[in-house]
This record gives sequence, C-alpha cells and structure tokens, in this order.
Amino acid sequence: MLRTSDSTDRAQNPPAAQQHPQARDGGTPARLLAQRGLFFGPTALVPEDLYSAVEKGTARRERDRVTLAPGARVSTNSYFGRFHATYWQRWTDVGEVEVSAVAAGSGRIRLMASDTNKVWRIVASCDVRDADATPVRLVGAIDRFVDGGGMWLEITTETGELTVSDVRWTVAATRPVPPTDVAICTFNRVDDCLNTLQALADDPGAQECVRTVYVVDQGSDPVESRERFAGIAEALGERLRYLRQRNLGGAGGFTRGMFHATEGAPEEHADVLFMDDDVLLEPEILVRLTAFAASTREPTIVGGQMLNLLHPGHLHISAEYADPEQLQMGLKVPGALREAYLLGEDERRLPVNQERRVDTEYNGWWSCLIPAAVVRAVGYPLPLFLQWDDIEYGYRARAHGFPTVSLPGAGVWHADFGWKDGDEWQRYFTIRNGLIMAALHSGFSVPKLTRRLGQLLSHQLVAMQYGMSATLLKAVEDFLHGPEALWDGSAGALAEVRKIRAEYPETVMHPMSEAQGDFRERQVVRAANEPGSETLTWLKRAAFHLAGRAVHRIGSVPAGDAHWWHVSTFERAIVTDMSEQGFRVRTRDKQTALELARRAAHTLRRFVREGPAVAARYRAEAGRLSSRENWARLYGMDD
Repeated sequence: MLRTSDSTDRAQNPPAAQQHPQARDGGTPARLLAQRGLFFGPTALVPEDLYSAVEKGTARRERDRVTLAPGARVSTNSYFGRFHATYWQRWTDVGEVEVSAVAAGSGRIRLMASDTNKVWRIVASCDVRDADATPVRLVGAIDRFVDGGGMWLEITTETGELTVSDVRWTVAATRPVPPTDVAICTFNRVDDCLNTLQALADDPGAQECVRTVYVVDQGSDPVESRERFAGIAEALGERLRYLRQRNLGGAGGFTRGMFHATEGAPEEHADVLFMDDDVLLEPEILVRLTAFAASTREPTIVGGQMLNLLHPGHLHISAEYADPEQLQMGLKVPGALREAYLLGEDERRLPVNQERRVDTEYNGWWSCLIPAAVVRAVGYPLPLFLQWDDIEYGYRARAHGFPTVSLPGAGVWHADFGWKDGDEWQRYFTIRNGLIMAALHSGFSVPKLTRRLGQLLSHQLVAMQYGMSATLLKAVEDFLHGPEALWDGSAGALAEVRKIRAEYPETVMHPMSEAQGDFRERQVVRAANEPGSETLTWLKRAAFHLAGRAVHRIGSVPAGDAHWWHVSTFERAIVTDMSEQGFRVRTRDKQTALELARRAAHTLRRFVREGPAVAARYRAEAGRLSSRENWARLYGMDD
C-alpha cells in the first residue's frame, strides 16, 4: 500500500501498471473477459434470483457454480445473469460472444437469446454425458440486437446430476486494454468504506482489472484507524493508495482520484472508476465496466446501475436525463425502468429485464468509469461539492461528443433515494448547483427558472418548511454571487448552510423516544386526493395562514402523505421523516413566513435582473474552475 498522509504531500508515482488479466505483454489480448457467469451474489443479503433462477426441480447455487439434481432447470435470464447483447451491438464492434464453462455429470446447456419483445430463441446447445470436468464452449453472434435483447444460459437435467462451473463470457479484443484506477471517496462512513474495500480484496479476479485503488478520506474519523484496515491493505498491497484531505465533498474526493490517475504523460494515464463508499459492492462490476469500456468504438463513459440497498430486488433507474431549467434531475428516459422490481413476473412468467435498449444522458457516480481520453478532452469536474457534479460532467462530455452508457448487469446496491428526506442541508447544493448547471447546459430561461423557484418557495412556506425556504434562498443568493462562490471548493458554504438551518426547529429530526404529550393529538391524518388546481389550492392555503385559520389544529402526517397541499392544512404537523427513523414538527409561524416571503421577493427580483449576466460569468469561468491547475490549488499541491 502507498499512503499519503495529507493533501499537502506530493503524490508519489503510482505502482507500475498492473497487467490487465486479458493483456499479453502489454498488447492487445486475444480474448477479453466481458463477464463472469455467477449463480449467487457476493452475500446472502441480496436475492440469488438476481443471478440465476431455479425454474424446475432443485439445484444448489454457489458463487461460481451450480449443481442441478435430476429433472431440474436453471436459467440465468436475470439482471446479473444475462449478457446484455443489445448494448454490445450498439456501442462496440464485437461480432460474437463465446461462453466457456466446465461441466461434470449429465445434462444440457443451451445458449438462449431474446428479441425486443422478450420472445426467446435457442442460439447454441451442448449435451454432456457422464462428463468429468469437461470444457464446454458455446458461441453466439451479436447480430440481431440493435433495438434490444440479450443472451443467457439455460441448464437442464433429466435422469442425472450436472454441475456447471467457471462460466466465462468472452469477446474478441479490439484494442489494447487501458489501465483502470478506482477512486473511492469517503466521509465518516468507516464501516461502509471498509466493507466495500473488503469485497474487492476478497475477489482476486476483480482486483486484476485495477491498477490502483485510491481511497480519498475526507472525514474526521479516519478509515485507517480501524484494525480491519491493516488486513485489507495487506490484501490489496501496492494497489492501494490511502489519501487524507480536507472535506471537499464528493466532487473533491472523486476528482482527487482522477487527478492522480491522469498525471504524467498521456500514455501513463488510466481510466478512472468512481465508486461510492456506502455501497454494497458487487466486485463483478469492475470486470464488466472495464471490459465494455475497452471495447467501445469511441471513448465512452460507462456507468454502473444502482440497485436499492434496503430493497435489493429493485433497480433505481436504467437510464435518466435532467431538466436544468426545472431544477430536476433523475428523470426517466422513455422506455427505461424506474424503481422496478427485477424479480417480478408478467403474465408470461418472465423476469423483469431491460429488454429494449435505452440510452442514458448521464450516470450517477455511485459507480461510473470515465476514460482518460474523456478527461483530457473535457477537463475535470467542477468544484460543486456535491449534487449535479456527476450530471454536469456527463453533459459536458456529451457536448464534446462522448456518450454515456448505463450498462445493465453492472450494478451496486446503494442507499435508496426514496428513503432520503428532501429537507436536508444537501438541498442547498441541489438548488445552487442546479442553477449553475442551467447556466452551463441550457438556454437559461429566466422566466422558467423564476417560476420554478417561486413555485418551490411558495409550496415550502405554506407547508411550514421555513428552514427549507431559507436554504433555497441562500442557494439562489450564492449563485448570484457568481463563480467566486466555488473558489474554495464550496467547503465554506456547507458550514454556513448548517448554521442557517439550525435556526429553524422543523429541520431537526426527532427519534420516536421523544414522542411525548397526549397520544390523541398524534392521530394520523391521511392526505385526500391531489388538488384539481394547484394555484387555487395554494391561494386558499395562503389565505388561511394569513387569517390564522387551519383545517386541523394538530396531527400526524405519514411521510408518503407529506405533500405541501396536505401539510398546509395543519397548525402544527408532526411529519414522519422519509427515512422512517423519526419525525419532524412543523409549526405555523406567520411572522417567519412573511419575513421569508419578503426576502424571496427581493431575491427573485435580483435573479431576474442579474441572472443572465451571472450565467455568462459561469460559462466564462467553467474552464478555469474545472482545470487541473485549479484542483491542484484546492489540494494544496500547486507549489
């Protein structure tokens, strides 16, 4: 392991480039491992049916092998089990895939394929009789998958047992395989980070795809302080570089890994794979992302997908886009899956897969591989701290002609977004950075943006989210300050926002142990139907607030019912936090609401008047803010 104690130390030269498992003498390998055939997850905490399904009889599934009893059928037509051929045909020049395995016993192995409408067909088949560790080879052409479809294995037995192991999906290599560095950014999530590193350390095959693993620790509770760290460091050896630096958010942490991966001469640069610290890692993602990125026709950002950690059978989204002028991110591309239960079945008893190819516009940085060629062409991320940094970089690459592919079957489990409450300090960065994104990658329609900001503020004020309103106003005011607001890497804004929010009691989440008072006052009041006219409903709610009237004096509101038009009917609402770990108390305060409303009117007038000129300043400074020189300054390495 190489270690840098703080950000002022000069970066040591990374270890000599590790030879990719497919590379021969540093040249182009004959075959490239596209994915391994896995029948069970990295842990029993995730559903094994995401990998393989026992459709008939009984079978024993293990990580890299499956044993079928007589009269059984096992299919890998699943999220991790499929070879997503449609993405390979669209984005690479690979013409066929070869599936190799080792068979012991008697049975049949078929290579299956699907059309865009899920209709299956048999591509190749092999019967084995009384085999004893016999090699099996099946080949499928990647030639009928432009709009959708994939391939998988179907394994069956009749009168005997059959064990299939060491399944490898390989493709012909089209060029030398570039080295890949992994950048893991962490902040006081020590156990999560160690678990992620341990999963990688326990998988030598995945390790071989990596040159260097950068762990960028920005927290006050160091990862290296735990006993487990020493064992992990020993297992990863010289691949591991542990870096400490001040907290510059996800943007600053990830960029530090990119900074080192792309230092020196271009031929020494590595692709960089960003990885969140708080994921449940499927190490196979390293194999699949690096292989796909090494096969694309042109440099392509290749993103892994996010499955929900609390609900591990659900896929968050398979392809997304953003609408900066509405300050909205994570919008579903038409035809994409969103919050899909992958183990569900339709009327034909088929698993839920992304059958039709959908093309994304960016990929979140929970796991995302960015080629060195893209970095050289478009620069480094903006110092946005967090929120919109991954989106801005994806759209900037897109503007330079570099696509992003969100690759099915390459996924990690990440904390469910739906269980995160929107009334947090991160909301500041969502709004401020969304406005910066709009300045850089939209027409920056001041009327649209002003209407959207006004809508958010008006809803928050009647819903008694005064701290949220103050957070939003601070974000707009700092945007209007101009690109100078990013000069410290946005670190200063975090302390200011937390201080502002501490002045508003409804921003605090209380544990249920603090639920005191008459239980009858905590009666749950469910929301009625959505309003037919939001404008008329808001006017009515605002009039009630000004007049001191309320439909409900006090009551409890479930998280799923905490719509502005419902919470605004209370004088005092006890609202469940979206995390389901506690509650917040929103109490009507007419004076505070009026003060914030006056401030909002002033701020929005400023936005209308100054916004276009400020947006032009962001566009003018974007290149300097995302430069290597600026990041070197932020890291204290510009001496």
